[in-house]
Amino acid sequence: MARVGLGWGVRDLAEAARVSTNTVTRLERGDALHERTIISIRHALEAGGAIFLDPEPNTGPGVRLRDSGT
Repeated sequence: MARVGLGWGVRDLAEAARVSTNTVTRLERGDALHERTIISIRHALEAGGAIFLDPEPNTGPGVRLRDSGT
């Protein structure tokens, strides 16, 4: 998961996305969230260095981390 790859805890992501820790937990559990909440979390992860990849056949979507030198 992107959060773990960035070395962030639940609190770190919640703070960066300006959502509650409960919201991050619900997202990771697979619960439904408002679209604007998901967008806020995605933007926070991207600002932290996560790059979301388009789904590949037979593998689904992915994420990678931006090189620290870029």
